[in-house]
Amino acid sequence: MNKKQVLQKLKEDEHYYGTFGKQYLSNSDISTLLNNPLQLGKPSKPNPNFLMGGYFHTAILEPEKLASFKIVESTSRNTKQYKEISGGEMCLLQSEADNINLMTDKIMANDICADLIRGTNGKLNDYEEPMIKEIEGVMWKGKADIINHDEKLVIDLKTTGDIDRFQWSAKKFNYDSQAYIYQQLFGYEMLFIAIDKKTHQIGMFDCSPKFYESGKEKVIKAIEVYDLFYKTDDFDPAQYFINKTL
Repeated sequence: MNKKQVLQKLKEDEHYYGTFGKQYLSNSDISTLLNNPLQLGKPSKPNPNFLMGGYFHTAILEPEKLASFKIVESTSRNTKQYKEISGGEMCLLQSEADNINLMTDKIMANDICADLIRGTNGKLNDYEEPMIKEIEGVMWKGKADIINHDEKLVIDLKTTGDIDRFQWSAKKFNYDSQAYIYQQLFGYEMLFIAIDKKTHQIGMFDCSPKFYESGKEKVIKAIEVYDLFYKTDDFDPAQYFINKTL
């Protein structure tokens, strides 16, 4: 399978996040490799934040696919009504969907945001675009929310619980390693468009050389752990421990 065929297959989420896509490392593996490498590749538990993030991205980038999300009119996921309707799967609450729709409207009502997301000068942006590349000796994958060729930017959409602390949370949630990986994959600078889930304040965050360097350091450290666990024949995982200074 050539690169073009691989990328075409990775456009589909079932392959990107499934067995086929797991042959490549991604930014979502960084935290696992740095904190609990034994869990690499194992399925994670359903997470409502991940579901809400998916709905948010879809509402802005692929609104025609919103009908695929199951939404339950319930006050919480612990009610009898929710459990009966959901059938055991993770579903959005109506209040969550309503808030995301408001955030979507807020972002698209901002002229600068709308132009960055939709593109200008008649040139359409690329959405949900996958890429693979060898970085620091290991094959990585990434899927860009938006590639704006006019501005030469990879744009990532984020929601946040506190826009005033986004610069701090960006490192906590490994957006620095994401920025470094995506810069390497797509060849453009990274821009984060974030919106506060409570206040709906919008923020735009570009990336400094220091931020990229921080991300690169995480990537290199993660690769060292990956090589130790998965490329060292006589390595005993039981002997591994995390060493940090408090």
